[in-house]
Amino acid sequence: MTMLEITLLAPFIGGLLLAWIGHRTLAGWVNVATGVVTFAASLVMALDVFAHGPQLSSGHLFYIDAFNVYLVVLTAFVGMTTSIFSRPYMRHEVERGRVTDRRMRLYHSMYQGFLFSMLLALSTNNLGIMWVAMESATLTTVLLISLYRTPQSIEAAWKYFVLCGVGIAQALFGTVLIYFAAENRVGAEHGDTLLWTVLHDTAAANLDPAVVSLAFVFLLVGYGTKVGLVPLHNWLPDAHSEGPTPMSAVLSGLLLNVALYALVRFKMLVDASLHTELAGHLMMGFGLLSFVVAGLFLHRQHDIKRMYSYSSIEHMGLMTFAFGIGGPLATFGALLHMTVNSLTKSAIFVTVGYASQLAGTQRIEDIRGLIRTQPSIGWGLLIGTVAITGFPPFGVFISEFLLLMATMKSWPWLTIPLLVGFGVAFAGLFRHLQPMVFGEPPTGQKPVRANMLPVAVHLTLVLWLGLSIPTFLSNWFEQATLLIAGAPLR
Repeated sequence: MTMLEITLLAPFIGGLLLAWIGHRTLAGWVNVATGVVTFAASLVMALDVFAHGPQLSSGHLFYIDAFNVYLVVLTAFVGMTTSIFSRPYMRHEVERGRVTDRRMRLYHSMYQGFLFSMLLALSTNNLGIMWVAMESATLTTVLLISLYRTPQSIEAAWKYFVLCGVGIAQALFGTVLIYFAAENRVGAEHGDTLLWTVLHDTAAANLDPAVVSLAFVFLLVGYGTKVGLVPLHNWLPDAHSEGPTPMSAVLSGLLLNVALYALVRFKMLVDASLHTELAGHLMMGFGLLSFVVAGLFLHRQHDIKRMYSYSSIEHMGLMTFAFGIGGPLATFGALLHMTVNSLTKSAIFVTVGYASQLAGTQRIEDIRGLIRTQPSIGWGLLIGTVAITGFPPFGVFISEFLLLMATMKSWPWLTIPLLVGFGVAFAGLFRHLQPMVFGEPPTGQKPVRANMLPVAVHLTLVLWLGLSIPTFLSNWFEQATLLIAGAPLR
């Protein structure tokens, strides 16, 4: 059995096993063990790809290269650490009466089903299977968002289902158009018309430009909805605020990355086919709009999870903008930003979950004095927010600096809205953060059981990447940059 098969089968079998185990205490540990096995297998697979180059499975259904393997490892790592956090957190939710024992069966099995769907979307070579995997991720997430069964959570789940369902339908139509454009070139009899490797290596330069252009518009709208790009983002704040916090950690830290990965894969095909910057310009426009609008919305939030969900939209917009610019420097910065944003944002949502349990509410006005009542939570939220706003020496500072340099090099006048956006987002987050961390705690506020190990590990990694990017990781990013940008680093 190959490491890829173990990486995919571990969450699939783990999900079935957890559905059978039910709500027993053992379920939380099985969830953690499944995450550990998945991460270990993905890491071994990544080292093999790093040493021997891209791997194509025997049936050509799976393809692993430097671009997707690092996202597979990142997904497995955050999935593992979040499972460690979710075991005591969800047990506390059961004790509070927010979740029944029966729904814990659904939570654990859907959690692993969600991870399986994302890993399948990242590793498959078939664009049709990638769409199916993204749709599967949507369905599993709907069940998790509605876990509390409150009117608000059910409404948020329906909103997510409808908006992302419409979006993913647009992506399906775009995929069909790509198939239509490729069919005449590759030949339907080969049965490999939707294989990304075939399209990229042999047919991309000969695809019908008009059909490919139209297809990318639908794909941008479709997968852009899953990325959370403005104005297709309305589902994201509701999903974050009403779903369980571990779901917010993997939703913001992982699913948005997978949707952006799909979009970049299609952009590579479109660039090779059109030899123009159409796809890049569209991504720059949507990305910059999302970055600026989300920064403004940070000032108007009253729910702590909604506030950080707008921060996620802001950073996904920045990454989309960077991939749209293209070129080695912007692409390298975007890949680094995907990594540090995932680690930081998942750490923030873990801390936000404990802060909400401590205060007994998600309302920002009622969360006060975290650092006095429980210093580990207060410091975790403070350091995480400092990191995500791009303060040195954290890794977000390095990736944002690279993106600014790339923008100054290619589009100098766009550095102005970028700098304004950074300032607006910084002010929006810190005007809410200061009283939550340093304010006067309400009478009777008591500490809660909190496992801050995942937060410490994530933020330490982000700090490490800010001080020095390890050689192996830098080489890894350079290989992925060459695949995406198709040009040597300068």
